[in-house]
Amino acid sequence: MRCKQPKILIYSHDSFGLGHLRRCRTIAHALVGAFDDLSVIILSGSPIIGSFDFRSRVDFVRVPGVIKLRNGQYTAHTLPLGIEEMLELRASIIEHTAEVFDPHVFIVDKEPLGLRGEVRTTLERLGKRGTRLVLGLRDVMDDPEVLKEEWERKGAPEALENLYDDVWIYGRKEIHDPLAGIGVPDAVREKALFTGYLRREAPPAASSSFRSPFGEEPFILVTPGGGGDGVELVDWVLRAYEAHEQPLFPAVIVLGPFMSNEYQERFTARAEHLRDVHIIDFTPTIECLMEEAVAIVGMGGYNIFCEILSFDKPTLLVPRVQPRREQAIRAAKAEAAGLLSVLPIDRYPDVDPMVEALARLPRQNPPSVAGLNGLLGGLDVITDRVATFFEETGARAPRAAAGE
Repeated sequence: MRCKQPKILIYSHDSFGLGHLRRCRTIAHALVGAFDDLSVIILSGSPIIGSFDFRSRVDFVRVPGVIKLRNGQYTAHTLPLGIEEMLELRASIIEHTAEVFDPHVFIVDKEPLGLRGEVRTTLERLGKRGTRLVLGLRDVMDDPEVLKEEWERKGAPEALENLYDDVWIYGRKEIHDPLAGIGVPDAVREKALFTGYLRREAPPAASSSFRSPFGEEPFILVTPGGGGDGVELVDWVLRAYEAHEQPLFPAVIVLGPFMSNEYQERFTARAEHLRDVHIIDFTPTIECLMEEAVAIVGMGGYNIFCEILSFDKPTLLVPRVQPRREQAIRAAKAEAAGLLSVLPIDRYPDVDPMVEALARLPRQNPPSVAGLNGLLGGLDVITDRVATFFEETGARAPRAAAGE
């Protein structure tokens, strides 16, 4: 018989980038903060998951990593295994973890059936046990016609209709509806819940090892997220500071853990000749920098969007357009809503527009001026929804006292 102590399992397929991992970690921390005896395990292929701190009662199981090649195919990240062997190994670890942990709720991030279908069996087995099955989607996935073809090829609509109990969309419908135009059945639409965006908070100051090299002088934070696809953004910003065409606020650039060593070394060497640019390879507590910065420059991923809303900073986004248009769609919708400004990547490497954008940025309005209230209620909505699940399953899940 299932233990009444509440348990949640979260699956994140990605091995490259920070977006999925940081989103899952944010949700896990909010949930254990809301329920006194809840335990959460995150299943992840991220090679740097161990670099992050986790709250008490949150732990992780790392499955062997894979990476996506330019041709769209996957290969093992470090192990000398074929992709089929790797997927079999990953699926086995996922199934065994779910079998032993026996969660009351299973949250799958973004991929309805996991990487190449690796969570289908786990979903089917947990569903028969009465586990609540939830698919969590970011606010923007891709162009509708592209997403429709991809989901049909992967069997996603059938999975959403027949396997899942809930579909959580971590955004607001008035900003973007990721299910629009992809032909999902009405039964799936009825399962959809727009939670709102996921609020972020800076950890205690003592947990941040960074101290601004500019003292009390305000600085702009530049972050390409994980950094694996942020070379153009960092190069473009450095070109603007190297041009010396007009005074700019100092910049702190966080390169990201997935930027290649070659580019990290090149950018660090260039910054050594600029008194007003400081480079950091990586920090797991980037929220501390966001809280201190006067403005932010980023690429347009889901996490940076939640962070600029949470810390209410004037923001310039330079979204990528490959391999998905997700960032470009999100940035365009946000700019139209008056939340931030956008500089299209197709203007790279022209220095003038970047210099002008950086010069304007500190005087730009923060997102709160746009007057869109209630964007950041996602974690509260998720917590209330999970409380309902626990009541239905008979899990013992006392809510934490206010202020804890």
